[in-house]
This record gives sequence, C-alpha cells and structure tokens, in this order.
Amino acid sequence: MSIETVETAGRRRGADLLVEVLRSEGVRYIFGNPGTTELPLIDALTEAPDIAYILALQEATAVAMADGYAQGARRPAFLNLHTAGGLGHAMGGLVNSQVSGTPLVVTAGQQDLRHALTDPLLMGDLVAIADPVMKWAREVTSPDQIPILLRRAFHDAAAAPSGPVFLSLPMDVMEAMSAVPAGETSTIDQRAVAGSLDRLADKLAAIAPGRLALIAGDEIDASDASAQMVALADLLAAPVYGSSWPAHIPFPTAHPLWAGNLPTRADAIAAILGRYDAVFALGGKSLITVLYSEVSAVPPGVQVFQLSADVRDLGRTYATSLSTVGDIRASLDALLPLLRPRLAERAEAFAQLRAQAVTARAERRATLAAAADAAFEDPVIAPLVAAREVARAVGAETTIVDEAPATLTHLRTFLDSPSAHQYAAMRGGVLGWGMPAAVGFSLGLDRAPVVCVVGDGAAMYSPQALWTAAHEKLPVTFVVINNAEYNILKTFMKGQAHYASVRANRFIAMDLTDPRIDFPALAASMGVPAQRVTRAADIAPAIEAGIRSGGTNLVEVVVRAT
Repeated sequence: MSIETVETAGRRRGADLLVEVLRSEGVRYIFGNPGTTELPLIDALTEAPDIAYILALQEATAVAMADGYAQGARRPAFLNLHTAGGLGHAMGGLVNSQVSGTPLVVTAGQQDLRHALTDPLLMGDLVAIADPVMKWAREVTSPDQIPILLRRAFHDAAAAPSGPVFLSLPMDVMEAMSAVPAGETSTIDQRAVAGSLDRLADKLAAIAPGRLALIAGDEIDASDASAQMVALADLLAAPVYGSSWPAHIPFPTAHPLWAGNLPTRADAIAAILGRYDAVFALGGKSLITVLYSEVSAVPPGVQVFQLSADVRDLGRTYATSLSTVGDIRASLDALLPLLRPRLAERAEAFAQLRAQAVTARAERRATLAAAADAAFEDPVIAPLVAAREVARAVGAETTIVDEAPATLTHLRTFLDSPSAHQYAAMRGGVLGWGMPAAVGFSLGLDRAPVVCVVGDGAAMYSPQALWTAAHEKLPVTFVVINNAEYNILKTFMKGQAHYASVRANRFIAMDLTDPRIDFPALAASMGVPAQRVTRAADIAPAIEAGIRSGGTNLVEVVVRAT
C-alpha cells in the first residue's frame, strides 16, 4: 500500500482533471466516437456517472449531435473526436457549426507525444487540421494547462461571435499526473448595450409608417431576444422577414407581422426590399445567397440599419446609414423606451398597418390552403401537400429540425406557432446535419419530442443517427421526404437552357434508384419502427402516431419530383 505524501496529495491524471473541470462547467453529455487516443478520457468517465457519453457511429454525426444539443440547450456542447482521421471525418460538420456560430468545445485525442518522431499510426497535426474552422485551436502540452485552457474554451466558444474552439489532447498528457486545482467557473456578463441608440431611435422614427422592414437574424435566437423583437415589430408596425438561409426562425410564425423568410437569390431579395425606404437588420449575415445573380440584394436608395454583437458583420457587405454593436436583447431593452415617445404622434397610422397585416396574413394562408387542397388527391404526393401535412401533424409546440430541400420553403410557409424556438435548419449548407442534430436537440431539450424532416439524399449522409436515437430511447420522429433524386440539383440544371443535360434530358448522378433506397428496412436494421406513406391523407396520422409513441420512429413520405 502506497503512503500519501505532501508531494502526492491531490494529484490525479490529466483525464480526471479534465472531467472535474467539465463537471464544474455543467457538462451533462460528451458527444463522440472513441478510438485508442481517447481511452484515458473514456476510462476517467468510469468515475463520473453524472456525465453521459453519447455514442455516435461516425465523427461527422457526433459533431452534428453536439451542434443540435448546443442549439437546443442554448449552451456550449463538449465533443471528443479521434485523432487525425476522426477530425478529418468531422470537418463537414464543423463547417456547419462554424457558419451557424454554434458554441462547441471540440477536442481530439492525440498520439502519445513521446513517440511522435517515429510517425506512429494516426499521428497528425491536429491543430493545423482544425484551425480553418475554429475560432482558435491549440494543443495541451501539460496536464497543468487543462483547467485554464478548458475554461477559456468554454468562454470563448460562447462569446460573440460564438463558434467552435479546439483542443488537442495527447495521450501522455492525459495520463500524466497533476496537483493543480480545477479552479472555478467565472461569472461574466456579456450583455453589452449598443451605443448611439438615441441616434438610432431618431432615424427609425423618421421613417414613414409602412416604409420600414425588419430582418430577424439568427442572433436574436442566440440572444434570447424574440420577445423584444416582437415588441419592436408591434411598435413600428413593420413586417418582419427571416434570414434568407437561417439556422432558426426567431420570430413567432403565427404573428401577423411575420412575412416569411427572404429568398436565396440577390435579385429576388432586392425585389422585396425595394418596397421599402429602409431596412433594420438585427443580427449579421441575414442576406446569404445560394446562386449568383447580377443584382445587389439591397437596391439603391434603401437605407440599411444594423444591430449585432459581432462588429465584423456591421457594414460588411452593404453600406449602412447607422450600425451599432451590442447584445441584441440588452440593446432592444434600451432602445424600445427611446422609440415609444418618438412614435406616439403616429399611433393611429401604426394601428392601421397592424390591422392590415392581420387581413393580409389571413389572405395569404387561405391561398396556401387552397393550393394544397387542390393537389391533395394527386396520385403522387406533391411537396407542397407533404409540407402542409407535416406542419399540421407537428403542431405549434414540437421542435422541428429541417434538412429536406424539396419541402423546406413550403414548410416554413405553413408554420403557425406562437413559439420563436420551434424551427431549426442547416445554415452551413453541408448535408448530413439534420438527423444527428435532431438527436442532439432532443437531449438539449431534456429528451423532449423532436420531428426531423430530412430529404432522402441528406438522410444517407448520416443514417447512423438512427442507431444513437434508438440506443438513447429518444422521442425523435424522422420524416424522410423521398423523391428518389437530388431534386434541388436537377431543378437547377433544368433552369439552364444552355446545358447539354437539358437538351439530352439526361442528368448524371442525380437519381437515387436502381436500387431504390428502402428507408423502412434501413430503420428496422437499427431497431427503429418505420412505415412508408404514399397517400397524402396518411401523412399526418403517421407522424402524429410517431410523436405519441414517445420513442424513436421513422416515416417515409414518397413525393413526386418537381
């Protein structure tokens, strides 16, 4: 039996110290897929029953699970990958997280540095690999560094602009002994109020009623400022547009002033913004375009105002009349009292605009319903109808994770919820996010029900998520919208008259047939009950039954290609 001395008292492995810090930072889950270089951490978790390891079967799915958790729980997620190969597998998912500004603390096990010069298996420069998609990346070279670097990582991941950070964890460092204290979590208030709010209030109040549009960016969700955004819209009686390619819809879709998400071409965005004298964008990067057009998204003569916590987004692409940096929630709390007296003289005009918005919304939804009703009995389900039935089945409260290009635009249009936190989508554009993100969202929402709407092509990037959802017994309903093709690509090609593909009516590498993917069989192989739906009338009952089941399930909806 060894005798504890002053020198050995309080000493523990780097891996145990790391777990101690994670516990104090409130970490409940570690997302990952372990390999040999991660085994010290896995071993340390034996003594940490309060931290659950969420096993993903591939590293990109682990990233997306962590991403979904961070968005659902509204806190940084902790992720552990397997050295160079695992980090390489994860890169697509990490691009999504970088673009979405998801706060992730990403770690990867590194080879034992004592034999690094012999080029051991799986050795690689992890910091160099990770750096392009991180806020910062570095290697831990001593267990004594773990508390400071890990706490710094959690802070910096969440600080504006939020995003992933990276730590490389060599095996020898994780096994080495340290007596340094774990330290304590810092209390840091990041809710800085923007400057020039009096000026901004003057400029917004000077715009004629009905001539101002608001853009609700993803930062509103990150700042938890949806209630303040609603108050601003009501006060100004201004239509609220969502970002063109959003991670969230941070405004109640049932609100009369909600005008829907902006389109993804600059010319189409300009056609909408050109109706107004000014635009007030809350949050950065709201006008993301997908395909090129030779037009500015902001027409000449339209004033632009901005509020963002990220100074780099202010005036980044379009000249602004006034931009100011600050936390959106704290800044709106300060701006609203400044605006109210400045708008009092026009109260009647604003009231009329609000009443008109109620009427206009009712008319839009009636037109939508009529279009869906007209196609309801079609022999093959139309994407518009599928979207309406999915929205009807999900209702106003259940979280939706959306990665189904064929129905995505339609589904957003049919949403009708008082919640500003119902909908999440893949802002980064890298497929494979949706299914594992739904797993993470459910965990982040304390295992609440989630409906994941995913295209057939996208589903094949990360079907491993089905196993994790079933393994964790999560109430996730996966709805696969199956048109048996990469429809978004084929549709684009058909719009290019000069393409040889159009003249030949031959679209290479666009069809998911011969053989056609059997999604119910795929789900069943991972222990997930599933069914295929081919009639519009069966969509909502199938999804409703899936949600009521309280377990993991899959509904394949066969739709026509358009």
